[in-house]
Amino acid sequence: MKLKNFKKNDNEFICENCGMKVDKLNYTSRDHCPFCLFSKHVDINPGDRLNTCQGLLVPIDVEKFKDLYKIIYKCEKCGELHKNIMANDDDINKIIEISKKDY
Repeated sequence: MKLKNFKKNDNEFICENCGMKVDKLNYTSRDHCPFCLFSKHVDINPGDRLNTCQGLLVPIDVEKFKDLYKIIYKCEKCGELHKNIMANDDDINKIIEISKKDY
């Protein structure tokens, strides 16, 4: 089993889904928009930015993991499922909304 290598990559960006300017997170890598919770399929291993897919990752669910919450994504281009840890500044109302969706 190959362990995932984490590379810190904390940059600001413009969200391709909602158009909001997303600031650096300043404590770990920023990997999704805190406003709409969308992400982009850019990593093979966290922070490496080596994935050529580049599809939007749509938030489809939330799961509890120990004392954290993870947002579950589905890539709208390739269909791959992906998980990101919830950030401190994520819109809690969006988290609740996603956790109540029935797919």
